[in-house]
Amino acid sequence: MTDAAALPGQPRGAVVSGPATERAVNVLAPNPSAMTLDGTNTWILSEPDSPLAVVVDPGPLDEGHLRHVVDTAERLGKRVALTLLTHGHPDHAEGAGRFAELTGSPVRALDPALRLGDEGLTAGRVVDVGGLELRVVPTPGHTADSLSFHLPADRAVLTGDTILGRGTTMVAHPDGRLGDYLDSLRRLRSLAVDDGVHTVLPGHGPVLEDAQGAVEYYLAHRATRLAQVETAVENGHRTAPDVVAHVYADVDRSLWPAAELSVRAQLEYLTEHGLI
Repeated sequence: MTDAAALPGQPRGAVVSGPATERAVNVLAPNPSAMTLDGTNTWILSEPDSPLAVVVDPGPLDEGHLRHVVDTAERLGKRVALTLLTHGHPDHAEGAGRFAELTGSPVRALDPALRLGDEGLTAGRVVDVGGLELRVVPTPGHTADSLSFHLPADRAVLTGDTILGRGTTMVAHPDGRLGDYLDSLRRLRSLAVDDGVHTVLPGHGPVLEDAQGAVEYYLAHRATRLAQVETAVENGHRTAPDVVAHVYADVDRSLWPAAELSVRAQLEYLTEHGLI
């Protein structure tokens, strides 16, 4: 059995619904898959003594899950006052409209097309609901609209799909760009090093106890993959599918379509930097 403390980011263990930090409670969506891992983590955030809560990523359009989120908040003595989205992929955002109907809460996101209400989310914005403070951190790369949310009181960051609780994420080319993604990882590393963030509350997978370790692992992984792709091209593998078959031969073939998106992003990055 692998010691979780020895894995990148020190994952806490099994993914379960329930409290993760003093201010964060997870409600796991019933949508497990190779891409979503155990399912989407829907986060309920609130100050312990506040009757108001923020929900991050209500998840897929699954009536049972959405009502379970509302019921969980009510059992905690909370009313959902605001819904936030880390990005617009359906496993995170498809249920937002229905969730807004159930709760009466506005939906804020970077992408105006996903918002329900007048206000959006921009870099550096501080969201305050019932005394709960969340700082908006732009983390594009997985998608152009990806955001993370810094929860200073718990020394935590909610990362959506930018950092997962297990494995690594894809750069969803052409919307996602590798250069942006690397910059976002460095931004998250700064949160860990300079702002004392140690806990990652991801969009999928277990909670991570070592935020800096997780970021360093992701940066090293990306550097390794980029070098492998560059070498593959030098050896005559010119198309994205060929590169995937060569570089990702050890990866489950069901994940190759996602890997191809990342490879396309890497090829674009290498071309832009004059490396191929």
